[in-house]
Amino acid sequence: MTLRVHRAVRGCGGRFSPARRVPCAPMTAATRPEYRSPLATRYATAAMVANFDDRRRTLLWRDLWIALAEAEQGLGLPISDAQLAALKRARETVDFARVAELEAELRHDVMAHVHHFGEVAGADAAKIIHLGATSCYVADNAELVMIRDGLELLMDRLYTALTQLAAFARDNRELATLAYTHLQPAQLTTVGKRACLWAQDLALDLETIEGLAERLPLRGVKGTTGTQASFLQLFDGDHAKVEALERRICEAMGFRHWLPVSGQTYTRKIDSWVVSALADVAGSAAKLAVDLRLLAHKREVEEPFERKQIGSSAMAYKRNPMRSERICGLARFVHSLATSPRETHANQWFERTLDDSSNRRLVLTEAFLATDAILNLVVDVTSGLVVYPEKIAANMADELPFMATEEVIMRGTRAGESRQALHEAIRQHAWAAAAELKAGRPNDLIARMRGEPLLARFVDDSALDPRNFVGRAPEQVDAFLEGALQPLFERHAHRAGRFAPRVRV
Repeated sequence: MTLRVHRAVRGCGGRFSPARRVPCAPMTAATRPEYRSPLATRYATAAMVANFDDRRRTLLWRDLWIALAEAEQGLGLPISDAQLAALKRARETVDFARVAELEAELRHDVMAHVHHFGEVAGADAAKIIHLGATSCYVADNAELVMIRDGLELLMDRLYTALTQLAAFARDNRELATLAYTHLQPAQLTTVGKRACLWAQDLALDLETIEGLAERLPLRGVKGTTGTQASFLQLFDGDHAKVEALERRICEAMGFRHWLPVSGQTYTRKIDSWVVSALADVAGSAAKLAVDLRLLAHKREVEEPFERKQIGSSAMAYKRNPMRSERICGLARFVHSLATSPRETHANQWFERTLDDSSNRRLVLTEAFLATDAILNLVVDVTSGLVVYPEKIAANMADELPFMATEEVIMRGTRAGESRQALHEAIRQHAWAAAAELKAGRPNDLIARMRGEPLLARFVDDSALDPRNFVGRAPEQVDAFLEGALQPLFERHAHRAGRFAPRVRV
């Protein structure tokens, strides 16, 4: 008996199919499937993707070469206006296929771009490109520009989320709801006060990123090992001109600060600062999202749900909190990235080793794209939170009698009764009422206390009014919105209307 095995062939790279014994069409650049990160195609916003894409990086490198040539000309080097004009005309003419050819030949990404820029700018202008610089002049400085602009985009999203949370907190400042410790019913708070807890975390993140963006330095012009020796040679030993060169370039790139010293690269500690801040944002967003998932389980508060949205392919009745779940999943990814920059920083030997490059290509961009995706979702979710007051009240009804017992004890002791005796009587009745709840029956603790001679006269008719148990929660909402958020909103008022979420399922 002959056993015949059929193998499904998914691709043969242009050779042949063993199953069919016929040639496969050769795979070309046009037909070859190309993997793209889901962060770029599915989750992150177009603006953040554009901030880190290859074209943006290339144009920033060219901006840095133009800024270098202009500053060198201004400080006396023999660079003509015609050469500068040629560089500026050629700035946006980029053939990435040609760059790939050059890189395959030269085995150096920056030099491939130097050569290609020279090709499109012309032979005369090519002579002055990259004059005195090392690769990190463009690579590191461009990355710091992208980091700065990426932080700006994240602040737009944080500002928008915070304004929406502030409005939600104000609308629900008095709506009492169960508060939990250890995920067990504790006392009451208000829906608005809980929203302030979410907003406070994000506000702290906005302040952190704001401060980071303010102090973010450019690497500047430092040369091969950071000594600026090549530039000192270009300017015939004139230290003042080297210092002026760095200042001019930093100003041209929009930076007020630059590193006073560096090795070949800017200190990788900056990457650690940045990704740690992004991980903090992710943590705050995940905390909000976890709470919303739990509240959705209790049917008290839900994220927006479109009229035609499908919760489950099998269970037509479901309304899954999928946006909040996605926030949590992406946050987990950002958290996992936060360790890499620290390791990279710790393992840079002396003035620089190249083991940082491959890691940073992945970590920095992906961390920004993922955090952007998270905040895109947070803004979407907070724009339309749905509250169910009747369900909140029903859930409170089971627990309010227990909370009323503290007031009963206080009244009894003020009337001269033994606190211990009051406590013991309440404990006995509370345990019995809890047993009723666990058996699926209503909480009858109030009725039990009314039937207890020691306790009856201390049970007030208003004992189950939720407003008696929220403490200063409404006033705390007011104080937080006015004292903490309003100054932040005023400082970032220019961000109003700059971001609208777009979520793809």
